Amino acid sequence: MAHGSLRMAKGNHGLLMRVALAGACLLCLAGTADAQTGGGRVMRIIVPFASGGGQELLARTFNTELGAALGQSIIIENRPGAGGAVGSAMVAKAAPDGQTLVIAATNHIVSALVAPKPPYDPIKDFSAVSHIGKGSGQVLLVNAKFPAKTVDEFVKYAKANPGKINYGTAGNGSSSHLAMAAFASVAGLQMLHVPYKSNAEPVIDMIGERIHTTFLPVTSAMAYANESRLRMIAITSSERWTLMPQLPTVAESFPGFEYQGWFGLLGPAGIPRPVVDRINGEMAKLLQNAVILERITKLGIEPRTLSPDAFARTMREDYERIAVIIKQSGVTAE
Repeated sequence: MAHGSLRMAKGNHGLLMRVALAGACLLCLAGTADAQTGGGRVMRIIVPFASGGGQELLARTFNTELGAALGQSIIIENRPGAGGAVGSAMVAKAAPDGQTLVIAATNHIVSALVAPKPPYDPIKDFSAVSHIGKGSGQVLLVNAKFPAKTVDEFVKYAKANPGKINYGTAGNGSSSHLAMAAFASVAGLQMLHVPYKSNAEPVIDMIGERIHTTFLPVTSAMAYANESRLRMIAITSSERWTLMPQLPTVAESFPGFEYQGWFGLLGPAGIPRPVVDRINGEMAKLLQNAVILERITKLGIEPRTLSPDAFARTMREDYERIAVIIKQSGVTAE
């Protein structure tokens, strides 16, 4: 009897071992899934600018839904400074596990190109995770008393008054600075640059008649659509914007001119491809959601999904294009 009991114990031991091994395998699979989706951890989306800006508004159009799709919480964290370079540099140094991303735009590249000592390589130090969309461009604004209502009239007046027209921007090397520099270069204009620290400041001074003109992201410009002290001249997109079809493009006066940026999620270099693909795939699904599409479109962004490889290629092409503009126009961060 004792002998039989011993045999039973050995049999149970073998069964218990098999159950334990099966459980361990399930835990391994669960661990792999957690590594790819976040598994209940908190993901951070870094906004490299102060609270209330366009990139933060964009991040808030999808962060709750993306978190639910990935099975984790997502927090949005503002890390402003140096034209977006502080927040982006922080992400470049983060662990490449897909848990720290930056909501980036074209200024991600601009800041690195104009900085005397860039804190990061905008291409090599980042993983292209998810392309979100294309910006609708920037709007050329003038004080309502400015003697020009069209691009042609603006150029004619500026050429007749070289060095006498001053334009404000969100700062040296900012997107508004680059847009105006590109426009001045193609139109052959000489104007005085007045750098500020945000897009709102030059508008205030333009209303106060202290500066003449500025370029403003279309989403910000919409807030002044009914401002009688300002006038919208044109938009830098390749085609007229659907929400403001009455506004001409700069390209209608200067064929081929275009200044439109991209928006997307980047992470530190070296994120495992399954993790990148997982986030990219969930974002692609969200960009087919009618509610989210409406939120994004209202920000002046044309939603567009791209594979990680196609997004990376877009960034490289943008880098080369912007480098040429900066070289030709002499834009610097100082």
